[in-house]
Amino acid sequence: MNAPLNLASYIDHTLLKATATPSDIAQLCLEATIHQFKAVCINPIYIAQAKTALEGSGVLLATVCGFPLGAVTGQQKALEAAESLRLGADEIDMVVHIGGVLAGDWEVIADELALVRAATLGRVLKVIVEMCLLEQHHKIKVTELVLASGADFIKTSTGFSTGGATVSDVQLFKSIVGNQMQIKAAGGIRNRADALEMIAAGANRLGTSGGVAIVAGQTLQGGY
Repeated sequence: MNAPLNLASYIDHTLLKATATPSDIAQLCLEATIHQFKAVCINPIYIAQAKTALEGSGVLLATVCGFPLGAVTGQQKALEAAESLRLGADEIDMVVHIGGVLAGDWEVIADELALVRAATLGRVLKVIVEMCLLEQHHKIKVTELVLASGADFIKTSTGFSTGGATVSDVQLFKSIVGNQMQIKAAGGIRNRADALEMIAAGANRLGTSGGVAIVAGQTLQGGY
């Protein structure tokens, strides 16, 4: 008989709202420690606090880069990522230059991916491509470029745009990257059924603010 799936081990327990306070971050880290989520994902301003709160817990500390628009230069993203790692982050979730993807500026995209990958060598890099804003040909090409960059994960969404993760987008990622790169589904994952559907489609990690509800068999109320 197969062991039951440990959903907590897939979850990046996420709080990226502009209104997040230090007490909110403390609660997030406490919940992550209690439930043994894979990671917390927070804005860089709270790295030092979260690092202290998570010490000895086994929970990883992820932060974002170029978030949520992806509309800074590749060098700026690389500097931000390097500073976040210096402060104690374990993983970087970087937003790709979305306008560049839509314009087909593939050399620009490849260059920024190379810069951030160089700044994060030895650490986990997840690249957010904001699938809800892209046409199919954009989705395929940007996935190929992220794979070629040597990033560790490709990620569906910021959770701050017009849509979140979809099963079809996770399946598309999987069809292109196979087992060469991991996949993170994020945005709109509100209950156990959503989580299991994304994992079945190929997701290795789930970004959600609803981790506690998901592992409790409940449905998250409200927005991401």
